[in-house]
Amino acid sequence: MINPVELVCPAGNPAALRAAVDNGADAVYLGFRDGTNARNFPGLNFDRDGEVQEAVRYAHGGGARVLLALNTFPQPADWSRAAAAVDEAATLGVDAVILGDPGLLRYAARTHPELPLHLSVQASATNRHAIAFYHAQFGVRRVVLPRVLSLAQIRQVVATAPVDVEVFGFGSLCVMVEGRCALSSYVTGESPNTCGVCSPAHAVRWEETKEARQSRLNGVLIDRYGPGENAGYPTLCKGRYRVGDHVFHAIEEPTSLNTLDVLPDLVRLGVGAVKVEGRQRSPAYVAQVTRVLRHALDAAQADPDGYEPQKVWVDALDRVSEGGSHTLGALHRPWQ
Repeated sequence: MINPVELVCPAGNPAALRAAVDNGADAVYLGFRDGTNARNFPGLNFDRDGEVQEAVRYAHGGGARVLLALNTFPQPADWSRAAAAVDEAATLGVDAVILGDPGLLRYAARTHPELPLHLSVQASATNRHAIAFYHAQFGVRRVVLPRVLSLAQIRQVVATAPVDVEVFGFGSLCVMVEGRCALSSYVTGESPNTCGVCSPAHAVRWEETKEARQSRLNGVLIDRYGPGENAGYPTLCKGRYRVGDHVFHAIEEPTSLNTLDVLPDLVRLGVGAVKVEGRQRSPAYVAQVTRVLRHALDAAQADPDGYEPQKVWVDALDRVSEGGSHTLGALHRPWQ
């Protein structure tokens, strides 16, 4: 018997939340408008004064669950704000809180034992022993796996972990292990791990020169774009750099993870949820990706042996992929 797989979609703002719910998300994930979550960009996230409550009401009315991300690692000066965010989450009617910091997990488990906890991808838990620790100590009910595991490794984790397992199904890839990246901090002094933001907007500069449009991060030249070339948000890992006589994506080519080809495998493995990355993306992106994955996941669960990814699904997702291309990332690595 195949267990139902939850489709978890991003909600960076109220419009994106409605797009996700209206197009078939089983759950949405969102954050407060501050540095308590790993997408702390201007204009994103939800105000505490009514927006979160309205989000919960709309999602529940559409049959979707709400997961609140509080997944940064607070420094001593930020502890009170982080703990207060957990306290507030317990009053808002959300269905689970996504945490990564062991201290916050301990605080949440002891202060609000009725509040369901998910282990954030930021915790970088990649093996059954680490997951069992978080389950035994804090009672986490689900783990979000980093995007560094192969299908064979995910199979082992699902078979042995004492909790539900969530994997990423679509969205931007990061070359680093989640929760352990210091690239942004190296150049700007801020990182998603502690400040909730990679490439903070105040450090980003766009320049129009005679030769080309170019982007800088805290003064560091990240990329230079040709006429008509799409420009991505400047992050260090996806910049183009001169190495010797060549200029290229020396760290990582812009591309998106796309699991349409292996959805039946994920279903058979028994994962509990497939997640879409992209709280910083537009409501149109959320609507399109949610709609495609809803159809694909339903087909994979109804008939995994007869499932074939439709070309129209692949084309639709490629249109919103980074670099217009997709990959299975670590999922297909036979040597892992």
